[in-house]
Amino acid sequence: MPETQGSQRGSGILDRIVQTKKTEVATLLPREAQLLRGLDDAPPPRDFRGALDRPGEVRLIAEVKRRSPGAGPIRPDLVPSDLALSYEGAGAAAVSVLTDRDYFGGSLSDLREVRAAVSLPVLRKDFILHPIQLVEARAAGADGVLLIARILSDAALMSLHSDALSLGLTPLVEVHGPSEMERALVAGTRLLGVNNRNLQTFSTSLEVTLGLLPSIPRDVTVVSESGIRTPEEVETLGTAGVHGILVGETLLRARDPGAAAAELAGRPRVARSGD
Repeated sequence: MPETQGSQRGSGILDRIVQTKKTEVATLLPREAQLLRGLDDAPPPRDFRGALDRPGEVRLIAEVKRRSPGAGPIRPDLVPSDLALSYEGAGAAAVSVLTDRDYFGGSLSDLREVRAAVSLPVLRKDFILHPIQLVEARAAGADGVLLIARILSDAALMSLHSDALSLGLTPLVEVHGPSEMERALVAGTRLLGVNNRNLQTFSTSLEVTLGLLPSIPRDVTVVSESGIRTPEEVETLGTAGVHGILVGETLLRARDPGAAAAELAGRPRVARSGD
């Protein structure tokens, strides 16, 4: 999920975020007709999954994020378009934009600005609970959307996954552990994000991704998320067959995020048997 670094408060923070999102959904519903009309003006979707599936290369999704609930301010004065352009120049395959306002300091305006600035696919990274948020995302120009298995029932995950596809959005389903992975696969995901962060202890380990990989079907595109800091770690993931990585704080805390992105982008990938 979008990083909520801290201590044992993790589940409490997540609960508060979900409650906030429910309130946001309630305010969106009266605007449903307006948002649906906005789909007519949305730019054609870019191929988010396709951008992550290049033979021989681990593809980078680079993040635009000002802060997180646990880490506090990370890069509060960032200019979304400038940052995204630096990522594109560094060889990133896609850009992830945090659009949550209350906890991460983002907005859909950030997403629109990034989408207009670069030719890369753009992911809306937020806490999606209702189809109206998918409509809002596509109307703003999103090409992909994050669905977090942990905060969705089986029925909601399956329904939102289907609704996203029907809108032209590519759903990236985020999981942590075998049971969530199975739920995501049952929902039909072809793009699986594995969160390396344990939301109880907030420790991160690449072993989460590496441990799940053998159980993931070969035709599913796999993205490793959280705790990825060095080229050597990317190469470890690439040797195991991971298609892509999603990196935020490592890039955003760097003096030059574009240069930091260039260090991680395009590292070699060994195809898994059957890919």
